[in-house]
Amino acid sequence: MRRLSVRLLPVLLAAALLEGQSLRQVSLLITHGIIVTVNPERRVITDGAIAIDGPRIVDVGAAADIAARYRGAETIDAAGSVVMPGLINTHTHAPMVLFRGLADDLALMDWLQKYIFPAEAKTVSPDFVRVGTQLAALEMIESGTTTFTDMYYFEDDIARAAKSAGLRGVLGETIIQFPVADARTPADSLARTERFAAEFAHDDLITPAVAPHAMYTLDADTLKACRALADRLHIPVIIHLAETNDEVRTSEEKHHLTPTAFLESIGFWGPRTVAAHAVHVTPDDIRILARRHVGVSHNPESNMKLASGAAPVPAMRDAGIAVGLGTDGAASNNDLDMFEAMRQAAFLHKLVMGDPRIIPAPVAIEMATIDGARTLGLEQQIGSLEAGKLADVIVVSMASARQTPMYDPQSHLVYVTRGDDVRTTIVNGKVLMRDRKVLTLDVDRVLAEARVYAEKVRAAVAGSRIPGHE
Repeated sequence: MRRLSVRLLPVLLAAALLEGQSLRQVSLLITHGIIVTVNPERRVITDGAIAIDGPRIVDVGAAADIAARYRGAETIDAAGSVVMPGLINTHTHAPMVLFRGLADDLALMDWLQKYIFPAEAKTVSPDFVRVGTQLAALEMIESGTTTFTDMYYFEDDIARAAKSAGLRGVLGETIIQFPVADARTPADSLARTERFAAEFAHDDLITPAVAPHAMYTLDADTLKACRALADRLHIPVIIHLAETNDEVRTSEEKHHLTPTAFLESIGFWGPRTVAAHAVHVTPDDIRILARRHVGVSHNPESNMKLASGAAPVPAMRDAGIAVGLGTDGAASNNDLDMFEAMRQAAFLHKLVMGDPRIIPAPVAIEMATIDGARTLGLEQQIGSLEAGKLADVIVVSMASARQTPMYDPQSHLVYVTRGDDVRTTIVNGKVLMRDRKVLTLDVDRVLAEARVYAEKVRAAVAGSRIPGHE
């Protein structure tokens, strides 16, 4: 019996070796999580795993099946957690985290013209946007955002800071009619945009965009020039649209058209255009946006806080418009937590429509993931957990008292989860945060620099009309 065992030993070892050789080596395995794929079948895998190699997902399936096919250079055990696509913030102004709480409880035009624009004139610089973007990147990584869409000044510095932190960004240099921190004229801003686009052309994380501020802060010729530049460079366009009744009233008095119809009349609309807010759009406006394949960024928290109104999201979705979610800047929200955006989007439209079935939890998740990707024209690359897509993935803990018990993971993600439940954040296959430890930023330095800038902002606005700073 012993001799038989000795004779069989080489055979068994050879079989084990062959079995090991049959496993495909990948860079990262995420195992034993509840996988919310947001794929076309909206598959949820109770005990699932994801195989990632380099920047891309190579397989998604049951944990046992993935273990039988792959061996990971690194493994993340996601037991007790939900694994889902990274969240996509379709509209924000990242450096404005440094103005968080500076001026609250105001209407949009008062907030902008009396407080934010003057504060920006005194404080915004390349270093300001670097420090602010690093702080925003830290907040986004810690709360599960993997892609953000930005419109601000010195956008090249924002791009460098975001890329260094490992985040994906669709980033646009703001173009506005009056002198601002990085440009004296719209022509200067357009020139900066072209240089910015050239620097980050074909970048693996940064997508440059043209970002005209709004139809009420630009003349028709500049708006046309923005569209022409975007078409020539084949890059997206980002614009604020119909955020307030004041904007609609201004447009109708000046052009006898709604903001959407005015922009249509000058040939502005086109694919890969993101219209942020779209609060006050008519049925005709919705038809224009749908016909032109414009994506809409819905910002429920900012719209509620500024009392701007409630965008007709169900009607836009019914028309086939891709509607993603955004936080807006942290000066008007006042955070960058996309789980809050999901929850408030679901709540707001249930209330407005008087229908608890409107924007159910799975739809809110789609708006923060795959529909956000569609809004940006990136749905073939990100927004769901599918083989071949880029590996933008987050692991969300379900272990706390607040998360217990859990009957439906999608319900929990929308109605219970907060940003600080995120344990691990991965972009392009790179782990940016693991077990709440951020790996791509010096957290203490980021927070210290932000606090120094807060004192500079406080000093700059001292004696102004900003509430609390007189």
